[in-house]
Amino acid sequence: MFSDEHLYSIALRKSALVGDAIFKRLIDAEGSAEKVWKLPKRKITKTYGIGEKISADIGNENHLKFAEKEIEFCLKNQIKIHLRHRKDLPKLLQQCDDAPAILYQKGVFNEEIFPVSIVGTRNITAYGKHFVEELLEELKTLGIQTVSGLALGVDSEVHQKSLEKNIPTTAVLAHGFHTLYPSKNKILSEKILENGGALFTEFNTSQKPDRENFIQRNRIVAAISPVTIVVETAFGGGSISTVTFANSYNRDVYALPGKITDKYSQGCNQIIAQHKAATISTVKDLIKDLGLNEPKEKIGELFPKSEIRLQMTDEQQQIYNIIKNHPQITLDELSEIAGVATYKILPLLLEIEILGYIKSFSGRQFQVI
Repeated sequence: MFSDEHLYSIALRKSALVGDAIFKRLIDAEGSAEKVWKLPKRKITKTYGIGEKISADIGNENHLKFAEKEIEFCLKNQIKIHLRHRKDLPKLLQQCDDAPAILYQKGVFNEEIFPVSIVGTRNITAYGKHFVEELLEELKTLGIQTVSGLALGVDSEVHQKSLEKNIPTTAVLAHGFHTLYPSKNKILSEKILENGGALFTEFNTSQKPDRENFIQRNRIVAAISPVTIVVETAFGGGSISTVTFANSYNRDVYALPGKITDKYSQGCNQIIAQHKAATISTVKDLIKDLGLNEPKEKIGELFPKSEIRLQMTDEQQQIYNIIKNHPQITLDELSEIAGVATYKILPLLLEIEILGYIKSFSGRQFQVI
């Protein structure tokens, strides 16, 4: 099941300070982990400019022994080992420059099923729970699978509701398969596997759920899907890193807006205002944007348009009318026509977009919905 290349790859990645970038650099040059492992120290240092501290640890027999035990563990626990340089990773993740050198997998990840990454705060509110429920209820017949991080809050809600609605779901972990964090989600992780889902991690069995691992984990959540949906997050919440990764991978990002006074909507409102995420005004529009089949039954809007007109101020109405008469108008053009500085228009645009009247595009363009 596993080859010598798996053995040497694990040993090489275990070497001190050999991260994914150095690993890739050496493998690209030599062709295999085994060849890198057996290189003379001088060649590693002089030919590839790798520091002596790093090169000295490549070839360490203790790492090879660790790799042997790691493979034994994987065999015993039905864990697959994917190697990036052998193009084993899920196809979307494989395309990313910072993809992990090694990815461990339990369970089944069917790449033929459209993946949707859904993330958010550990402090999910009733508003967030309602949105997850409504979204997955409409997506359950549209041939999708969900991806999240198995954390408490939004992640757990996504995995749990996916299971209830018979939607395949995948969790990306921030530690090795020798443990499960948070421990209260152990049963949930087992149900994910029992129901045809998967668990992924780039971390081996020596790695605990350290704080920095969660940000590393987030890049895989963002990379493995063509779209990331942010349900709720505060300013500076962990989901913001997932959005940053998704943007860098040119993935679509959507965020659920909320009241500016609600702590766990403030992060969503911010990334919408910064054009790092598109606004979710209705589930129907979101499904349409994702290119999925239209559901048979009518979907209720999160922000009914009949209510929006009553809430529009004169300033909002003025900006809205200009956009309506000039489809896909840019921010600068809007500022010129309205005779208002861009920094004064931006808050109005966010308010109108949150109300569900307009939609923003890349290049700071806007059009009515």
